[in-house]
Amino acid sequence: RMVAAVAAKIGMKCLLVQESWVPHEDAVYDRVGNILLSRIMGAELRLVDEGFDIGIRRSWEKALYEVKARGGRPYAIPAGASVHEKGGLGYVGFAEEGRAQEKQLGFAFDYIVVCTVTGSTHAGMLVGFAEDGRQCNVIGVDASATPTKTKAQVLNIAQHTAKLVDLETEIVEDDVVLFEEYAYPCYGIPSEETKEAIRLCARLKGIIT
Repeated sequence: RMVAAVAAKIGMKCLLVQESWVPHEDAVYDRVGNILLSRIMGAELRLVDEGFDIGIRRSWEKALYEVKARGGRPYAIPAGASVHEKGGLGYVGFAEEGRAQEKQLGFAFDYIVVCTVTGSTHAGMLVGFAEDGRQCNVIGVDASATPTKTKAQVLNIAQHTAKLVDLETEIVEDDVVLFEEYAYPCYGIPSEETKEAIRLCARLKGIIT
């Protein structure tokens, strides 16, 4: 829906590939949430049944081919913008904003905790905070349920992003801190503990998350 929003704002057409990442049997699943928002903003959607995978899929490559076949010139953005050449840069900027806030507040945050799936958010933050030696203080909480692949992708994106910003510190595997114990039973399906936490937060604080 964010890509659809940007495309609408700058007057570009938008073709989205919606893969079936969440094994959820619901009669209205394809007509609510992000899918509904994308349609409202004028995006053309491709709903494909390829299951969960954080890598590049044939459905995405097929969509690019279709645009070219129509005479268009596609600007390709993969899932989460993560393996895009500049996918990690925005969150390097997040670290810069974080340091500015720390200076204003008069203290430094001990840890930055982030949900990690396709990897660019985690990777960009890691690179950004590596500037002052805090790359290991960025804690990723895996939500992909494919932690080995996810950790490798975070490292790859971080190392590439580090080159783009001329980071003097080398990013290594040990810099990628990923908590693996929360991603179950699978991507997008809440555990019983998660459901209870949602209820507790809603009933005590009036917050739906």
